[in-house]
Amino acid sequence: MNILVTGANGQLGTEMRLVSKSSSHTFVFTDVVELEGVETTLLDITNLEAVKNIVREKGVQCIVNCAAYTNVDKAEGDEAFCRVLNADAPRNLAQAMKEVGGLLVHVSTDYVFGGDPYNTPCKEDQKGTPTGAYGRTKLEGEHNILATGCDYAILRTAWLYSEFGKNFVKTMLNLTATKPQLKVVFDQAGTPTYALDLANAIMAVIADYEKADKKNGYAKTGIYHFSNEGVCSWYDFTKVIAAMSGHTECDIQPCHSNEFPSPVVRPAYSVLDKTKIKETFGIRIPYWMDSLKVCLQNMQSLCH
Repeated sequence: MNILVTGANGQLGTEMRLVSKSSSHTFVFTDVVELEGVETTLLDITNLEAVKNIVREKGVQCIVNCAAYTNVDKAEGDEAFCRVLNADAPRNLAQAMKEVGGLLVHVSTDYVFGGDPYNTPCKEDQKGTPTGAYGRTKLEGEHNILATGCDYAILRTAWLYSEFGKNFVKTMLNLTATKPQLKVVFDQAGTPTYALDLANAIMAVIADYEKADKKNGYAKTGIYHFSNEGVCSWYDFTKVIAAMSGHTECDIQPCHSNEFPSPVVRPAYSVLDKTKIKETFGIRIPYWMDSLKVCLQNMQSLCH
């Protein structure tokens, strides 16, 4: 099967490159920027005709959309462009897949639920009110995909990190190694997601799609939740990052989120219920500490 990956030079896209090496599928990795030494096909997914052209030229049967505007705070002053990337571009990808009878795997976010303190794992059909431009535009993107009538698998995730790109784990590794003391928020709970685990889940969805009877459309089309297993606060997460990396001299203190003013209300509780994706695709999801350990080991390997 021919698979096109957007945002292929970001942290999830890079993990998709890694998992593709053990796959028999043919992959086309696209982005709006090229990285030296990394094979990348330039593609602007905000251009519908460009998307349709590459789908035709490469015989694409599945698109994995790893591209998004993810700067939550900056999005407040740049909502128009945020909407182009997070709402309009997914519609383009969905329309292209609808035309050829293919599958769109689209990555979404816990921010679609807003800042309400749910205190129970969020299910896919739970209604929320996004509090910022990022969450609003990501939810619009989901709605736009559904409106095209294409086969799709929307995977909402949260607290994504990797050995690649910029993310919370890499920031905390640096801070706990260089600062004598650190304050980290303890009143927001969620579950970290190792991007490699999410990439493997995406591959499981694609494998199921490939062998499915699609005469009347893909029966498993729908919205799914994926993160690692378990629950923690940002404070808990940081303590474990520091302990696993040997940065034990940094004094890490819990604090309230109001000590770090932000233009956007972050989700107070963004633990995702993963029952649906586990039962539908037979996916086994690792515990977050186990995946963090693997990621830190992979970071060490990259350094040698």
